[in-house]
Amino acid sequence: MSDTLSLPAEARERAGKGASRALRRSGRVPAVVYGGNEEPLAIHVEEKELVRQLGTGHFFNSIVEVEVGGAKVRTLPKDVAFHPVSDRPLHADFLRLSKDAKVHVNVPVVFVNEAASPGLKRGGVLNVVRHDLDLLCDADKIPDEIAIDVTGLDVGDSIHISHVKLPAGTASGITDRDFTIATIVAPSALKSEEGDNESKPQGEA
Repeated sequence: MSDTLSLPAEARERAGKGASRALRRSGRVPAVVYGGNEEPLAIHVEEKELVRQLGTGHFFNSIVEVEVGGAKVRTLPKDVAFHPVSDRPLHADFLRLSKDAKVHVNVPVVFVNEAASPGLKRGGVLNVVRHDLDLLCDADKIPDEIAIDVTGLDVGDSIHISHVKLPAGTASGITDRDFTIATIVAPSALKSEEGDNESKPQGEA
């Protein structure tokens, strides 16, 4: 799983738009820690450090220990609002994690053993329907990615969530249907060739 990240923070003494604007001008980002049957904690963090951690690519799938007032609070990042023009972070939300908590996360999928797929070897195309999966995980066991083996799959085959072996302590967050993750489809050149053959009268070259 992703490493635990550490994010220094300071408590926010004042709330409101004016106070938030002042923080942003000084290179800080207003944020809040909520959940865990405790009162929300208003904080602010350094913009540069938040941007650096966002750039790791696994910020939203990592446990982030927010350090504030000499204490560490285990959290899961839930949302970061960005400026529509400059893309600077404007506000961040962190979910406080209790011991043995389970969390909903979106984990990216990767496909392995493509050379062992007859369909792909014949020129088929892997049509990915879902690039990540909504999973319910133990907070301490969030996977970086889910590897899906395409060995033996041919054109027309589909991969459903029921075909995927998830790590221990992890389950699909969607339980009401066996949804499709990817399919192997015929290449467009092969499709058009088959279509032409079907449309020509028998005996015609």
